Amino acid sequence: MSDHSLSHLNEAGDARMVEVGEKAITHREARAAARVTMKPETLQLLLDGKMPKGDVFAVVRVAGIMAAKKTPDLIPLCHPLSIDGIDLNISPLLPDQVILEASVRTTGKTGVEMEALTAVSVAALTLYDMCKAVDRGMVIHDICLLEKSGGKSGVWLRRE
Repeated sequence: MSDHSLSHLNEAGDARMVEVGEKAITHREARAAARVTMKPETLQLLLDGKMPKGDVFAVVRVAGIMAAKKTPDLIPLCHPLSIDGIDLNISPLLPDQVILEASVRTTGKTGVEMEALTAVSVAALTLYDMCKAVDRGMVIHDICLLEKSGGKSGVWLRRE
C-alpha cells in the first residue's frame, strides 16, 4: 500500500487492524485541543469555584486522562498502547471559553494521536456535563490534532 492509502482496509475493502509488528519502536507524542464556548456567567462560576457539582476542572482533567487510557475500548481499530505520560491542560479564556489541550506520550510502534484526541473530546464532554445545569447552550468545537512526533513520518504540525 502507498503511504496515502487507507491502511485500515484490506485488499477486499474490509476493515482490519493495521499490522505494526515490523514498525520501529520510537518515542511518540501527540498534542490535541478542543474549545468549549459558554455564557460568560458560566465561566465566572467555574473560575469562582461555585459550580453545583464541585471542582469541575479537577474532574475534567481526570476524565480526559482516563479517556486517553481507554481509547482502544472506544475506537474499534485502535491499538492498545502502553502510555508513558498524559497531561491535560485547561485554559480559561475570558470572557466565555475554555481551551482543553492534551499531550500524550508513548514509546512504541504506533502513535498516540487518537489518545490525545479522545482525551480532549471526553474532557470537553465532561465539562459540558458538569456545567449543563447552569448552561445547556455550551458548544464544543475545534477538536483537532495540533502536532505529532515520532515514527516513520516524523513531526507533523498544524498550520493555521
